[in-house]
Amino acid sequence: MTTEPAPRLRLMTRAGCHLCEVAAETLDRIAAEAGARVEAVDVDTDPDLQAEYGDRVPVVVLDGREHSYFTVDVPRLRQDLGIG
Repeated sequence: MTTEPAPRLRLMTRAGCHLCEVAAETLDRIAAEAGARVEAVDVDTDPDLQAEYGDRVPVVVLDGREHSYFTVDVPRLRQDLGIG
């Protein structure tokens, strides 16, 4: 029996961003249900990421593709992770 690799979740964020903090809490909760790990990436640590995302954070990235931004689309994320 083979198992699928856990979906890769990234949260594009920046320090001092209240929406980012809320998104991180939500994403951590959902990821735990799915057995996945969240990698937080501060866009201000990389000029290319800062240019790409600007003020459009937080951004949820699932398996390398942008999933939602500003808020976590919980129903859609749960469905895409196979837990809802």
